[in-house]
Amino acid sequence: MAELDAAERKALPKSDFVFPDRAPGPGSYPVPDEDHARDALARVAANGTPEEQAEVRRAVHERYPDIEIEGAE
Repeated sequence: MAELDAAERKALPKSDFVFPDRAPGPGSYPVPDEDHARDALARVAANGTPEEQAEVRRAVHERYPDIEIEGAE
């Protein structure tokens, strides 16, 4: 899985997070590249609410349309 240390995560622009209002905190799901987008999908599938799962899937599909997403509409 993709890894960011605390400094790298803080340095990301808020636009690189699915939930920018939470960034760079827990549950903000950074998606600066495809590896992190896949990681966000896996993490939200394991820990997110159905609403968060839908929003992360939507955001990842919008940003990286070539990533195959289970449960995407």
